[in-house]
Amino acid sequence: MNSKIWLSSPHMSGKEQLFIQKAFEENWIAPLGPNVIGFESDLKTYLKQNVHVAALASGTSALHLSLILLGITHGDEVICQSMTFAASANPIIYQGATPIFVDSERDTWNICPEQLEIAIEDRISKGKKPKAIIAVHLYGMPYKVEEIKSLSNKYNIPIIEDSAEALGSKFKEQHCGTFGNIGVLSFNGNKIITTSGGGALVTTDKSIRDKAIFLATQAKDDSPAYLHSQIGYNYRMSNIVAGIGRGQMTILENHISKRRANFNFYRETLGTIESIEFLKEPENMFSNRWLSCILLPSSKIKEELRLLLSEQNIESRPLWKPMHQQPVFKNNNTYLNGVSDDLFNRGLCLPSGSNLTENELNRVYSVIKMYFAV
Repeated sequence: MNSKIWLSSPHMSGKEQLFIQKAFEENWIAPLGPNVIGFESDLKTYLKQNVHVAALASGTSALHLSLILLGITHGDEVICQSMTFAASANPIIYQGATPIFVDSERDTWNICPEQLEIAIEDRISKGKKPKAIIAVHLYGMPYKVEEIKSLSNKYNIPIIEDSAEALGSKFKEQHCGTFGNIGVLSFNGNKIITTSGGGALVTTDKSIRDKAIFLATQAKDDSPAYLHSQIGYNYRMSNIVAGIGRGQMTILENHISKRRANFNFYRETLGTIESIEFLKEPENMFSNRWLSCILLPSSKIKEELRLLLSEQNIESRPLWKPMHQQPVFKNNNTYLNGVSDDLFNRGLCLPSGSNLTENELNRVYSVIKMYFAV
């Protein structure tokens, strides 16, 4: 059998070991150290906009701390994009708050401004003004930044910008992760760069960054004794893990170029098949094309193609199952227009790693071509 083609596997630069080895040589095995400081500095320099960065254990922990820092607590409501991974919504529950799910729009597959305003108005009419909006740059495609920001300003509701999938993506040349009141990044093993597991909180407010680090290191007060006046968390990134991140930052732009090239390959080779649709980049948007996704005519065809690819040892995945379809959130309020249901029914993620070879891309293409008998 042919070797496995993964959906999005880690892709090392070869430089990661240098940073890790230096940590071992200097005995910086403790949670903090030069690699953490260096990785935060690398991200700050890359993202620009005078941001401040806190390197954390995961994107999920960054989302959780974002909610805490915005004062979200028991009984509050938080609007969350329904078309996303569960980690966008779960931290709302950690805080004892309630997710309110809002559907997507067709242009970017992200949170729909029209449905968002309907949701805000309706929750206000019920005496439950939302305390935050979690908007996601899905698969690396920026959400409608200006429209969502306008609603945030109009109703004075802060934005938590979930950029877990969008490092390197831009709107009007400004990096995703820098538009919300707080931005969140992920370096999970399948992301465009990885630290094995890790994430970051991004903000232009240094006091928010400092408070995030305080909470992420068990909220230890400034005292020679172990003194705690607040509940803290073990959410800080380790110095070893950050060393991987420093090595990965040296090839981030290359990874973006390769993933965009993967998308272009699929679009050029499969674009003649009328049954296949691709998500285009709207004006002023630049996607890192973290995953290359296609829409097929029906859920039946999507599943048949997924199984055929699997038989050929090629991993593909359906698009994210919307949160309003998840059993755990079945009783939550939703504001729907049918878009995310349709995307989930017809959408398939194709192998997209920056380490895919030309031969592997051609294998994927050949199987899809065979299915459609083109």
